[in-house]
Amino acid sequence: MSWESLHSINPNLRKRHRQPYSTKDYVSGIISGNRVLLSQSITLLESTRPAHQQLAQEILEACLPHSSNSVRIGITGTPGVGKSTFIEAFGLHLIAQGRRLAVLAIDPSSQLSKGSILGDKTRMAQLANHQAAFIRPSAASGSLGGVAHKTRETLLLCEAAGYDTILIETVGVGQSETAVRSMVDCFLLLLQPGAGDELQGIKRGIVEMADILAVNKADGERIALAKRAQQEYRNALHLFPAKASNWTPQVLTCSATTGENIPHIWQIIEDFCKFTQANGYFERNRSEQLKHWLYETIEFQLLKQFYQHPSVQEYLPTLSQAVQERHLSVRKAVEKLLSAFLK
Repeated sequence: MSWESLHSINPNLRKRHRQPYSTKDYVSGIISGNRVLLSQSITLLESTRPAHQQLAQEILEACLPHSSNSVRIGITGTPGVGKSTFIEAFGLHLIAQGRRLAVLAIDPSSQLSKGSILGDKTRMAQLANHQAAFIRPSAASGSLGGVAHKTRETLLLCEAAGYDTILIETVGVGQSETAVRSMVDCFLLLLQPGAGDELQGIKRGIVEMADILAVNKADGERIALAKRAQQEYRNALHLFPAKASNWTPQVLTCSATTGENIPHIWQIIEDFCKFTQANGYFERNRSEQLKHWLYETIEFQLLKQFYQHPSVQEYLPTLSQAVQERHLSVRKAVEKLLSAFLK
């Protein structure tokens, strides 16, 4: 309904013009724990408008001194393993321990419409309504690694807002899903019992990177299946090389429905953090993650500038057609484009 239609229904209705918030307003709001301003700041980060991007970066820079004070946990697993149910049970336990929790839930996007359901808040209704929890669903939008492009920046804003535990729920297990490992301290892999060939049903790379493996849905008639899967993964882990952190990955069973072993998983995460902080790996890992982020951003910005370059936009269609018609090799076409870009 248009403004004119509303005004004709109620002539006394006056249009409100909200004054735009300044960088200082956003930053002070985030630091004081204002969830609305935090959400709006994340929306600015995710926006493609240049003015929004500029403001978002100013907010992020101002919030940096207040970040890096949380435990960052990545949670992944095959679709249907119960990630959302687990996160709600796990999150409620953390809040009961006096912690403040931010959940960055990444929803898969349609390859055709680019749309996303963003239904995590409905799947975590009890957690979403808790004042000590902040849930932010974002669309993956084709982002490599199963995480949204701005997940790292969002993580820093949540830390500045006082959330001391950050959970990143990824889309699902796949070859590109491993990017989440480059932004968390601890990597938790959820498994489900009785899903067929336990050791072939999931990518080896994911298992190798996991610090903790939890066989979920270990309740009722599935307890025996869960115990068997647990033992199979324990045996398999002995064949993998030692981790850089010198941590021995733990495998256990749990039930997000009954709450079985949920407190124990948090205890293992705390043990992992203490262990890696003591041997120096915790800080080394975060330092390497910042370096990785720097290089990744350089590549992204260079690629963006390359495709926006006027000469590249002029020559690319012709060269692409020549390659498709086999009149020009791919390597020669790339050399011509790079030459045009660098002039």
